Amino acid sequence: MLSVVENHSLPRTAAFFDLDKTVIAKSSTLTFSKSFYQGGLINRRAVLRTAYSQFVFLAGGADHDQMERMRQYLSALCKGWNVRQVKEIVAETLHELIDPIIYDEAASLIEEHHAAGRDVVIVSTSGAEVVEPIGELLGADRVVATRMVVGDDGCYTGEVEYYAYGPTKAEAIKGLAKSEGYDLSRCYAYSDSVTDVPMLQSVGHPYAVNPDRALRREAASRGWPILVFNRPVRLKQRIPAFTMPARPGLVAVAAVGAAVATAGLVWYASRRRSANFARI
Repeated sequence: MLSVVENHSLPRTAAFFDLDKTVIAKSSTLTFSKSFYQGGLINRRAVLRTAYSQFVFLAGGADHDQMERMRQYLSALCKGWNVRQVKEIVAETLHELIDPIIYDEAASLIEEHHAAGRDVVIVSTSGAEVVEPIGELLGADRVVATRMVVGDDGCYTGEVEYYAYGPTKAEAIKGLAKSEGYDLSRCYAYSDSVTDVPMLQSVGHPYAVNPDRALRREAASRGWPILVFNRPVRLKQRIPAFTMPARPGLVAVAAVGAAVATAGLVWYASRRRSANFARI
């Protein structure tokens, strides 16, 4: 169990949660592939490819290079999509697709952090149009997510405005700490992926959740606690019922600046292998 209610004479604190395989049992973006197909945004071949990507992701075999290929593929795939249509599809299918795959353990942690007076922030590599509604469903206070460039016609251009991945997540957290007055030494962070080590090491209380093999080794060497979440459950079926105190509307954190985004892009580009990548 977490500590009791925060002493509000102290600096504010927050709990930062990665989303995929930490709060929900699947990839948030790939979960909507069938809905995007039914909405006419993608074809059957794309559905099959995203289904395979989902399998690789769930099997714990999606390393940095595969995640990069997945990013490139999804960026190209969504080029020309109407943003309003994407938001409508997500809104219509959110409860059907996401509610059943929320980890009961994660929902309990969110409740406990709120009860202790901490903000809850979702920090995800998935796109904002998907992550923000999930954040609202979970009762999160803020969301940091990848943002795609939108053209004057209201459609995605296929370019990435802000990529919430690796060190850019840590930079976003530090930016929030500065603007919101969070004491990071007293904050919490949760993730399943070794790519989130920068985020985890930026807080005083890091937790590895369902960690991949590399993060498990990293957590063991650093003495970080390891949590296992394995009970996906619909929020309304939870006992006690999933309830949130009245809170201000969720805040989608804007990109933390071109310099940070560029630094993140340079970082992951430098990590790519020189050999040609096999297709996902």
